[in-house]
Amino acid sequence: MLLNIKVICPHSKYFALHDILFSRKAERYLFNFQHKQKLTMQKTFCKVERIEPLTDTVSRVILNPEHTVDFTAGQYLRVIMTEQDKRPFSIANAPREDGRLELHIGADPGNAYSAQVLQMMRDEGKVQIDGGHGNAFLRADKPKPIILLAGGTGFSYTYAILQQLLSQPLKEPVFLYWGTRTLGDMYAHSELVALDKQHHHFHFIPVVELTDASWVGRTGWVHKAVLADFVSLEPYQVYIAGRFEMAGAAREEFHQQGLLLNNIYGDAFEFI
Repeated sequence: MLLNIKVICPHSKYFALHDILFSRKAERYLFNFQHKQKLTMQKTFCKVERIEPLTDTVSRVILNPEHTVDFTAGQYLRVIMTEQDKRPFSIANAPREDGRLELHIGADPGNAYSAQVLQMMRDEGKVQIDGGHGNAFLRADKPKPIILLAGGTGFSYTYAILQQLLSQPLKEPVFLYWGTRTLGDMYAHSELVALDKQHHHFHFIPVVELTDASWVGRTGWVHKAVLADFVSLEPYQVYIAGRFEMAGAAREEFHQQGLLLNNIYGDAFEFI
């Protein structure tokens, strides 16, 4: 997933509830203070081991770093094109013993930003990165029922968190809602259906925008499916990745349905 960062007016309606925002700022400050030296040193070259298509427009990239990258499930790395041009992508795996990193890079026609990264990887066979970055990582120390919400290649962010959660028996329910334009865009559909059957406390809910007569699942906006399924979101932690517009709407509407704002996480919320 490419983290498409843009600036939102600070007087936006999403800047509300000063006490919640203050606690978020305090949490970010503490995290950055504790990891400042670590983050400044987390720069390494990676061998590009494999680039393979997941769909017509999304590629899986496997990187083998020269030095271990210290990160937590839900964080992202930056591909260093130049010192002035560092492009962020969600890490699509939980930390692995072999240290390898997985990315899911969407490059639609006309998306030169991502296409240039993939082309450099193909041409040079290696890439320099830094990371892990981001404050929307899994809060493993705060066990609660969890909702993972992904739009498009935002799935890579939720996939990393899901891998970490499933690395040990689930004690709380985990719901993954993934929304895509078509079923063909949902490149991990079969895998997630199998995981749903394998793990009693894991539930996968695919949501497709454009369907044909054979589709019997959910349709429409993915965050609306969550709202329809839960009377109250107060007990839950929510992790979100996708378009900023979706993340902003989900935060507002989930809060109206009981979700505490300090229990919702997503890199988008650093900017909206």
